[in-house]
Amino acid sequence: MIMWLSRPLYESLPYNYIAVGLVALAGSFFLSYWYWPIISAGIGLASLIAGLVVWLKRRGYRQSRSRQAVDNSAQRQKNS
Repeated sequence: MIMWLSRPLYESLPYNYIAVGLVALAGSFFLSYWYWPIISAGIGLASLIAGLVVWLKRRGYRQSRSRQAVDNSAQRQKNS
């Protein structure tokens, strides 16, 4: 099943993951009931890591695409 997201929502996902991670980590310092501090810290770390991975993967993909576009443009000019 493929899920389609609007472009603004798609572009903001890594930042939302990071924000949720920071809030959960901050919340883990204020929680003191049962295992909630550990659960909150785990969710916070997982969200931070997910946000960073998505952001770095997108950045790498976009840089490689722009590099390929420059290479293709130079190749076309060379062949002309």
